[in-house]
Amino acid sequence: MGCNGGLMVYAFQFIINNGGIDSEEHYRYRGHQGQCDSNKAGTHVVTIDGYEEIQPNDETSLLKAVAQQPVSVAVEAGGRDFQFYSGGIFTGGCGTDLDHAMLIVGYGSDAQIDYWIVKNSWGTNWGEKGYIRMQRGGGVKKMAAGLCGINMLASFPIKTSANPPDPSPSPPAARVKCDSTYCCPPANTCCCQFRIAKFCFVWGCCPLESAVCCDDHHHCCPSDFPICNVKASSCLQESGSSFSVPILNGTLAVRNDVVLS
Repeated sequence: MGCNGGLMVYAFQFIINNGGIDSEEHYRYRGHQGQCDSNKAGTHVVTIDGYEEIQPNDETSLLKAVAQQPVSVAVEAGGRDFQFYSGGIFTGGCGTDLDHAMLIVGYGSDAQIDYWIVKNSWGTNWGEKGYIRMQRGGGVKKMAAGLCGINMLASFPIKTSANPPDPSPSPPAARVKCDSTYCCPPANTCCCQFRIAKFCFVWGCCPLESAVCCDDHHHCCPSDFPICNVKASSCLQESGSSFSVPILNGTLAVRNDVVLS
């Protein structure tokens, strides 16, 4: 489904109640509004046995947990500084009105600035190939809540038992057919890059399902952020909205007889 809100511990509890969860390889994250495939709820590749919530605003405990495994956190991600982050150590600005879930996968230091390494879910075109380095230690204001509230709502799954046996491999996903000659990889959208009258001479591929093709014929947006703002390199939910995601670049389609790697 789309990004309609929820808590990370609800997801952990679902995995427990469901007896496990499918792999991302078999049931990929698409980054746009869609429909749940309930048939895959019965495919159990990995299980968890519980979860633990870290005491709010306790960065020491959070650091100890991250030293052992990735930890789910929530942050305030609605500001322009955060949404248009492109690299380096992020130091703000942002508040502590939590509105987005992320995953801390590590930590480090650079030029005497401690930071978290955090995985986002906005695709590899955002940040540092889908990741952000966020200043650790409460930011310049030394807030107990952490930069963007990262210390406020942290949790992680607990795993003690073995996983189920590996399921049978799934058939390869089908290509997306643009016309009788050209196609795009699975889970892409065909966007015409050069058209005369009703005939498309050059097809491009947007790396999302059900994407919106922008009027410049070279960029695209997720279906739940359908308004292209090419000048600002962003996609908006609605006109005048302050919440956006980075715009995506298309790639050229290939002939149907070309073998995709």
